[in-house]
Amino acid sequence: MKNSDFTTTILVDQTPEEVFNAINNVRGWWSEEIEGSTDKHNDEFILQYEDIHRCKIKITEMIPGKKVVWLVMENYFKFTKDSSEWTGNEMIFEVTEKGNKAELQFTQEGLVPEYECYDICSNAWMNYINNSLRNLIATGKGQPNAKGKPQTEDERRLSTNNKWQQHSTS
Repeated sequence: MKNSDFTTTILVDQTPEEVFNAINNVRGWWSEEIEGSTDKHNDEFILQYEDIHRCKIKITEMIPGKKVVWLVMENYFKFTKDSSEWTGNEMIFEVTEKGNKAELQFTQEGLVPEYECYDICSNAWMNYINNSLRNLIATGKGQPNAKGKPQTEDERRLSTNNKWQQHSTS
């Protein structure tokens, strides 16, 4: 059976522990607009991006230096017909040692091409994992979105227009 969940992988020169610590610094790579704690098992946090995206996430698994799993408990997208598309999805961060490097595989179970948000969400994850989180791991400085400072082209478009322009009625 073909797995169509979104996955991306990065390889970095840092240790698995450094990668693990960076993953849990969610404000340092995903969004500065996070409410709640993001670094302990059973923590819950809320991400809010303008009035465009809001989600409540619970950390359901945490194995130091190896794995973090988030469960999306609630989700709202302003730009999709089904505003709750992520609800029930799991985001899995798996860290493995590869020689003197660390590999991070990120998977969002449930983010599939059939989702209306798939293109926007997969592009965003490519930016936040492959660029921002990688930079946080390597240099200590990520590029999270901040109030008024979208990081991806889609975020800029959605923020500027404040609505989903390509919403089809067919």
